[in-house]
Amino acid sequence: MAEDYYKILGVDKNSSKEEIKKIYRKLAMQHHPDKNPDNPAAAEKFKKISEAYAVLGDDTKRSQYDQFGSAGFHQKYSQEDIFRGFDFEDIFGDVFGGDVFNMFFGGGRRGRSSGRGRDLLYEMEISFEDAVFGCTKEIEVSTLVKCSKCSGSGSRDNKFDVCDKCEGTGSSRVTKRTPFGIFTQVATCSECSGEGKAIKNRCQECNGTGRAGKKKSINVKIPAGINENSRLRISGAGEAGIKNSSSGDLYVQIHVRSSEIFEREDNDLYLDIPVSFSQAALGDEIDIPTLEKEVSIKIPPGTQGGTRFRLKGKGVPHLDGYGRGDIYVTVNIVTPKKLTKDQKKLFEQLKKTDEKKSILEKIKEFAKFK
Repeated sequence: MAEDYYKILGVDKNSSKEEIKKIYRKLAMQHHPDKNPDNPAAAEKFKKISEAYAVLGDDTKRSQYDQFGSAGFHQKYSQEDIFRGFDFEDIFGDVFGGDVFNMFFGGGRRGRSSGRGRDLLYEMEISFEDAVFGCTKEIEVSTLVKCSKCSGSGSRDNKFDVCDKCEGTGSSRVTKRTPFGIFTQVATCSECSGEGKAIKNRCQECNGTGRAGKKKSINVKIPAGINENSRLRISGAGEAGIKNSSSGDLYVQIHVRSSEIFEREDNDLYLDIPVSFSQAALGDEIDIPTLEKEVSIKIPPGTQGGTRFRLKGKGVPHLDGYGRGDIYVTVNIVTPKKLTKDQKKLFEQLKKTDEKKSILEKIKEFAKFK
């Protein structure tokens, strides 16, 4: 079972983003392996607190972690997904840099290639019905794609030399003195983007980057039950990386148009229905709209305004595909503004009957309905 990220950092769920950042920085400086070379446990502790901050320090990931819990969150995010797009240099400047990423995914890789394509954000508005039932939408995104002329290599003739700057290693090691001590940073070679090789003859189409601008169509699958401001990730659908480095991801932010009749709260729907005075007093059977078709409910005699009925399992599908929310129907008794002569006579007779009761009797009767 995955550990609780809030407990790992020693913060609570109400802690602000700045408070979490401050505590993480303090813990990271305390447990960083470069400050604890003879303590293997420090490296493991540093990994745990860094992973916790990568989630809690990101608004979208934190929201999903809170919503789905630790187990549900890790079904959606791999460890590499957790750190993807997270900038540790924002926390430490260039003290640690990209070395944090390599600590998690092994030093055998040629560093974390700085040529990775950027992530993209696309905002999409959908109807209430599409959010409830799910759908597939085609969108068009302007982005950088792999150059078709050189197949993304950046080379005109696919010939390369060993990179002079890193001598083919793809990375460089820099030692720096900081107020926190002396740290060694492993950085991706800026000349070859971690590939360890240099292009002899650049592709004229993309000028050696391996990328070219293009509009591309992407099908986005909207799951049933999605809510306002949910964000979908389409892996590898962002910008192409430089010289065949990995592509970024595409994030689709969902905005849902309001329903004309329903109010939504999580997976439950709320509906107000008008009921006449006579229907409430004598009882009736009323057809209620749901997401699929109308269903009948019985209004018992003597129903009071504000009475709520529950239609179990008629609400919005859960995102995990199991079960649905409910529909809550609230009765609003409508008082007629204009009366016919016959209606007026009936209400006058009712009024005379009511006037025979004392105010104390009326209070007791009202209390029974509450």
